[in-house]
Amino acid sequence: MPDRALTLMQLFAPLDWAALVLLLGAMLGATLLIEHPPARRLSTHVLMRRYRREWMLEMAARDVRIFDSQVLAILRQGSSFFASTTLIVIGGGAALLGQPERLRTVALDIVPELTGPLIVWEIKLLVVLLVLLAAFLKFVWAIRLFGYCAVMIASVPNTAPDTAASQDALALARRAGEIGILAERSFNRGLRAVYFSLASMAWLLGPEALIAATLFTLGILWRREFGSRTRAVLLADDRPPR
Repeated sequence: MPDRALTLMQLFAPLDWAALVLLLGAMLGATLLIEHPPARRLSTHVLMRRYRREWMLEMAARDVRIFDSQVLAILRQGSSFFASTTLIVIGGGAALLGQPERLRTVALDIVPELTGPLIVWEIKLLVVLLVLLAAFLKFVWAIRLFGYCAVMIASVPNTAPDTAASQDALALARRAGEIGILAERSFNRGLRAVYFSLASMAWLLGPEALIAATLFTLGILWRREFGSRTRAVLLADDRPPR
């Protein structure tokens, strides 16, 4: 076992290991920063939570909730689309895993200086597939959570305002909103995993390409969550929270 571990360590240069650690650290760090941002600079993901909670409160006040069910169906369809897409890509990557020489041929055409046995290319492709697998699992869980949210919406009764039953309905609507927030969180985690899976493909061109792709992906995520016009519009809403 020590000999095998030593052989695996020798297959990659120190820069390769540094690039891989950067990729994994960027995935975890981006999730932590986006989901738990500092109070002085909230992310778009966190700002949207308020609107999901208010949506559920508005839903509880409606007699006819066809609109709410349609919106929830659209959100669930988005998760289903990405889940099926990532599953197809995983299947294609698994098939390609049995023919790593094709990967090496394409990579050598782009960067002739690349070297290494076939197992190196198999491991690099396996990293991409593992990140895609994480994305697939997140999308599937988001589908389940959106389904739970739909059931909870259906269980919110229509009641007259300012009654004890109305307060119970609002409490149930708030819980449905929290489930919707969890579904959104799982969906967004899946999207980020897709972004980083694309970045991890750059490892086929060398560790320098992986480092550049990881930093580029981080820049995109930072701008969309902390520097986008969408965030500015969300911040412009100065209504007090309900």
